[in-house]
Amino acid sequence: MAALSSVRWLTRVRPGTCWAEGGGRRSEPRRLERSPNIGYGSCRFTEPEDVTVEGAFPVTMLPGDGVGPELMHAVKEVFKAAAVPVEFKEHHLSEVQNMASEEKLEQLLSSMKENKVAIIGKIYTPMEYKGELASYDMQLRRKLDLFANVVHVKSLPGYMTRHNNLDLVIIREQTEGEYSSLEHESAKGVIECLKIVTRTKSQRIAKFAFDYATKKGRNKVTAVHKANIMKLGDGLFLQCCEEVAELYPKIKFETMIIDNCCMQLVQNPYQFDVLVMPNLYGNIIDNLAAGLVGGAGVVPGESYSAEYAVFETGARHPFAQAVGRNIANPTAMLLSASNMLRHLNLEYHSNMIADAVKKVIKVGKVRTRDMGGYSTTTDFIKSVIGHLHPHGG
Repeated sequence: MAALSSVRWLTRVRPGTCWAEGGGRRSEPRRLERSPNIGYGSCRFTEPEDVTVEGAFPVTMLPGDGVGPELMHAVKEVFKAAAVPVEFKEHHLSEVQNMASEEKLEQLLSSMKENKVAIIGKIYTPMEYKGELASYDMQLRRKLDLFANVVHVKSLPGYMTRHNNLDLVIIREQTEGEYSSLEHESAKGVIECLKIVTRTKSQRIAKFAFDYATKKGRNKVTAVHKANIMKLGDGLFLQCCEEVAELYPKIKFETMIIDNCCMQLVQNPYQFDVLVMPNLYGNIIDNLAAGLVGGAGVVPGESYSAEYAVFETGARHPFAQAVGRNIANPTAMLLSASNMLRHLNLEYHSNMIADAVKKVIKVGKVRTRDMGGYSTTTDFIKSVIGHLHPHGG
């Protein structure tokens, strides 16, 4: 996984904001006053003008479609209240808002390549064929080689669902397989859609899964496949997983056919720890598993290449019917933003935000409609901000 080692950046701090004390990657000089009886969240600059501050991390932001811009607004508001040393470089790319072009895609890619880290919303992909099979979303992932999608499906304390105390991780290869955009009409009324499986990429995602399990102290990896039917394609994927598994004798390895996996996830999801699978299966299982703990609004996700890290929601839905209604649940995006801060080694701010979100949910007074409540997105953001405090003290 890509990590930023030593970065030195300049950012402009707006009047009325301040850096939080403690934690984070480095301690920066601050020009602020604080009341001795008020927490660090209540502070003010002694000078009203802009101040140049070293040490802020540049992060590319792509709001996306649907409620994406509203979720990114939530992230920006919470980051501002928590005084997170991150400067967002915002770009817009949409196939449904007349904001899509090769030029915009290249600008976005340049920003992501420069900053190495991004937080993105869902880019809606129209079903109509307009001469290009690969959507901008797919092009983005391919050009950055974001081969590993990681979705941590974990129950939130205080929010009861059919299955509670779940904790499993889904790792999906997302640069080949059924999403290769290789389709053609071989004869009138006959469409051939090619599924590409390569040894190199199958070995890479398998090794990523086992490395992840080792680093995170996980005990088991389950390879999900359909090799009984797709004997060559999924057979190669399964073979690569078995070969890589031999290099990690301390990690238990199992295999499971995709259809059985879906049933087992619904009946007894506790048997799973880390699951690794090809592209399409991962897309389906991500959504199924998200539904086990509360839905698309509560599960964070992330994608990695050798150089870049992109943070997003675990179940990718634009939720277009909620646009402008102030009802979207920002939990998943805020938890993803917290994971992004941990990736940047800003542990203090990461913990502060994640703890605040989880406390709001545990208390249960403020819940959006998808969680059975009547609170608005704004209500949720205000509650999270109200629960921000220095982690551990």
